[in-house]
Amino acid sequence: MKGNWLLVWSVISLAHTAHGCPNKCLCHTASKTADCKNRGFTEIPAHLPPEIQILQLQNNRIWRINQNAFTATPLLKILDLSNNSLSSVAPGAFQKLRYLQVLNLTRNLMHYIENKTFSFLPHLKELDLSSNSIIRLPETFGNSTGNITLLSVKHNKLQKMERILLESLPNLKVVLFKDNPWQCNCNIFGLKLWLESFLYRGGISDGIICSAPGIRKGKDLLKVPYELFGACPLRTAHVHLASSHHHGFEHRSSLKHGHHGEFGDSGRASCEPKPKPRPVSLRHAIATVVITGVVCGIVCLMMLAAAVYGCAYAAITAKCHKEHLAPVRQPGIPEEKEPFETSLA
Repeated sequence: MKGNWLLVWSVISLAHTAHGCPNKCLCHTASKTADCKNRGFTEIPAHLPPEIQILQLQNNRIWRINQNAFTATPLLKILDLSNNSLSSVAPGAFQKLRYLQVLNLTRNLMHYIENKTFSFLPHLKELDLSSNSIIRLPETFGNSTGNITLLSVKHNKLQKMERILLESLPNLKVVLFKDNPWQCNCNIFGLKLWLESFLYRGGISDGIICSAPGIRKGKDLLKVPYELFGACPLRTAHVHLASSHHHGFEHRSSLKHGHHGEFGDSGRASCEPKPKPRPVSLRHAIATVVITGVVCGIVCLMMLAAAVYGCAYAAITAKCHKEHLAPVRQPGIPEEKEPFETSLA
């Protein structure tokens, strides 16, 4: 019986080899899938079938990706590299995967992402970088990454995120931020503005919860008043406001000067009081217009009431004055008649 099983396994292995499937993987022709998970790989396996569209490499020990690792699989659409030992990804590592749509890099050991790491992926729609140890993201993921609709950076060590990176992803619909040690100081002000605009346009996000400074620990970034960012450099407000206009979302909240120590020691270096802060909140502008309208209405009503009262008072005063000036008839003195009446008599 054991010999029969060995024979069957040998036949399967030969069949896989004939179709270009690595010995440790299972290749499914119908679904165009190569199942290489839980196989102990330390590198991307060679001899993969060129026609596969789904490559499952999760739960291995892959620690690097060679620049030509995917040359033989140009038709890949889904690549799962989750739960491996990747500490970094070289720029251009995925450049041969022009049809790639989903890239899963969760639960690895990455500390940073280089500029243009994901260049030449024009069809990429979902990028999952969650559950790593990423402390820094670049200003751009690379050329031709504008079609990304889902980005997850949750469960990392990010303290800030460049707004320019998010603005380079115009088709973004879902972005996940949670469980990062976000520093809610001037460095995150641009992200706050972008997130408000993103949600206003119908985007979906799990929000940003502040970890520092202590006065804002545990608070939702969107609920931190704009006035508390009044101590941020004026150039920051200019850059973000100009970018906001560029995307058609105008923020109209009046920034007021905050106290110097409100952002803690980490914020003092980058937050200097500047005069004439600029408006940035549409929500505050609407509230201001409504309140102004109500106040103006009340003032108009008060003026109308004062006018009516004044007119009534004037009429009553005039009447009283007229009665007071009327001649008083003395007893025993005949009433003087008009000449016309005398002639008739």
